[in-house]
Amino acid sequence: MFVNVSVIDITSTCRTQWNSFVLGGMPLFGTELTFELPDSEKQCFFEQIEKGVQSTIEFQVITGGQYDVDMELTAPNGQTLYKDVKKQYDSFTWTPDQTGVYKFCFSNEFSTFSHKVVYFDFQVGEEKPLFDQENKQATAMTMMESATEDIHSSLNDVIDSQTHFKLREATGRIFAEDLHARVNYWSIGETLIILMIGLGQVFILRSFFTDKKTSGMPIHS
Repeated sequence: MFVNVSVIDITSTCRTQWNSFVLGGMPLFGTELTFELPDSEKQCFFEQIEKGVQSTIEFQVITGGQYDVDMELTAPNGQTLYKDVKKQYDSFTWTPDQTGVYKFCFSNEFSTFSHKVVYFDFQVGEEKPLFDQENKQATAMTMMESATEDIHSSLNDVIDSQTHFKLREATGRIFAEDLHARVNYWSIGETLIILMIGLGQVFILRSFFTDKKTSGMPIHS
């Protein structure tokens, strides 16, 4: 099972060294990863999912090009469950009708020079409860456990919201930095052009007031 990569520092994203990852054999509640997708390349990931276990995949392009990527989800029998092209973000939920290894691929093959940074969140099944509710009686401790479950659920919602806000902030920040760099380059170019025009005008004006030397023999009276 791979190590989760934080989405806070987008500049230090995971550079994938393999063309595919195996996410793990046991059902997971949530796995998320931020990785770099080079131009003209395709990255595939695999996950073993049991029949009837509801699963959800959500992805978003954080930076690169037009912020778009192709995504395809394939069942173990080769059936295409989801496919879309040039998407910036999307979410897909399905309930597998067979047990096996499911493959989902992100493609940047349509781009010839733009690297992409892609984030995805893959959830399989539901999170196990914090406490075993079997053989429990309605006691004060059970009420405390119920309150703890509610707090835990609320914290998970907060984490999801923070993740989405971080992704939006990172996308906006990277776009703003890129725009700032372009404006700086444009300003430098305009400054150089103005200086060249100014110097040219100075030389032209100087030429108007420069005495021209004449040649010839003097005329004596």
